[in-house]
Amino acid sequence: MNTRSRDPDLVLTGQPGYGPRAEGRALVSQHGFSARYDLNRERGVFSRKEHDLFGESVVGVILIAPVSKGGIATSWMLREMASRGVAPLGIILHSTNPVIVQGAILAGVPIMQGLLPPAHQVVRTGDWVRMDPQQGTVGLWR
Repeated sequence: MNTRSRDPDLVLTGQPGYGPRAEGRALVSQHGFSARYDLNRERGVFSRKEHDLFGESVVGVILIAPVSKGGIATSWMLREMASRGVAPLGIILHSTNPVIVQGAILAGVPIMQGLLPPAHQVVRTGDWVRMDPQQGTVGLWR
């Protein structure tokens, strides 16, 4: 999508995050996210049957969810996935924990949190998003 041809339909704002600007198709969950317990790390696909994104791939998308979950394994999991090219382009959560932020930094995956309105409530899977962690903004194109 050429996002330069028109202004975004909506701009979400919040505190600055980490990493460079990233843009791509959104993959939105209403469940929490743990790289360790929700994903098949070999393929980058949601493998926990109870998750609302079961069977969906995080590869090449901006992953959006309400909250991070899980423990320290998420950090090494994101790093490992990024080293093999199966990590998301970026992660947007309403609420994070230090473990997932550490993992995103180690993996070189842009990460943001606390946007208003909450991204998981207004962005839909398939929308095009541009996240700018340094500015604390996310543009949304339907």
